[in-house]
Amino acid sequence: MSDPGGILATPLIVIERKDEPRDIQAINDIIKQNDIKLVVAGLPRSMDGKIREQAEKVQVFIHSLTSHIGIPVEFRDERLSTVSARRMMRDSSSNSRKKTRDDAAAAAIILQGYLEEQRPDFKE
Repeated sequence: MSDPGGILATPLIVIERKDEPRDIQAINDIIKQNDIKLVVAGLPRSMDGKIREQAEKVQVFIHSLTSHIGIPVEFRDERLSTVSARRMMRDSSSNSRKKTRDDAAAAAIILQGYLEEQRPDFKE
């Protein structure tokens, strides 16, 4: 989630997938509790940038999600976000929650990239 000014992204929570209705309800609860106005969803494109099976599954889920949450959802290319997150978290010593921690950090990296692109002074 970002700070109110949309400057800094920080990990919030990782929702372990159970079934679609529960997952959507968990996301909707977070949206309502935090007065969220926009969801940025990672899209797992292949390294050549194409949409393959996993990205298609994400698109189907997001389509279902948008019909329940009442706020816009924007996709963000998530290629290499987990690799970047692992590099950032390399010094952490706990292995028992490694995947959850990596996923949360990757989500923050995806959102941070989006936030930076939204700034008026952004240059590639």
